[in-house]
Amino acid sequence: MNNTIFEGSDLARDMLAKGANKIWCAVSDNSDEEAMTDHDGNDFTASVVSFYDGFFYCTAGMAWSFAVPIKIVALTKSEKNLCTYEPC
Repeated sequence: MNNTIFEGSDLARDMLAKGANKIWCAVSDNSDEEAMTDHDGNDFTASVVSFYDGFFYCTAGMAWSFAVPIKIVALTKSEKNLCTYEPC
């Protein structure tokens, strides 16, 4: 049995190889770390649908070098202490 633990872009590649057809990811052209930390602008997440020729491709057809699978969930009122701005 293979007990390899994948994370970051390796996990995204493994998920796609195992049949995932859309993976919500933080994306970057420089590194997994940058994908998870550089959130300026509106182009830091994408719905990744494939990996070929060394690039991840999203539903918009953009190519990315790195794609880290993420989970997006809505905050609830009870989690408002996570808010760092007013009027939370």
